[in-house]
Amino acid sequence: MINGSTSGAVSQHIGPVRTCIGCRARTLPSELLRVVAVDGSVVPDVRRRLPGRGAWLHFDLECLRNAERRRAFSRAFRVQGALDVASLREHVEQQGNKASGQPRGQQETRKQVDPS
Repeated sequence: MINGSTSGAVSQHIGPVRTCIGCRARTLPSELLRVVAVDGSVVPDVRRRLPGRGAWLHFDLECLRNAERRRAFSRAFRVQGALDVASLREHVEQQGNKASGQPRGQQETRKQVDPS
């Protein structure tokens, strides 16, 4: 080991990294939507200012389906039982179509690749 480096990989600090609870891909917070649990519902936190535990999700219906299937919301918010995701689904559908300019289902998916 030379100068305390490990396996020759050079790490550059580019800011905080968050993990999508749907696809488990790690990426910058600017590419994800913060969501919080409010009164038994999962709601989008567009301004990232709502109190409480937050979770991160891509603006992608597939990631939302994966998170629901894996029961990731209950684990992320540390709550018992199922949470209502209707308002979140509506928000993701609207934002997903605006962001891509393409009809749903024809969007290109982007995955984060670990450089190490």
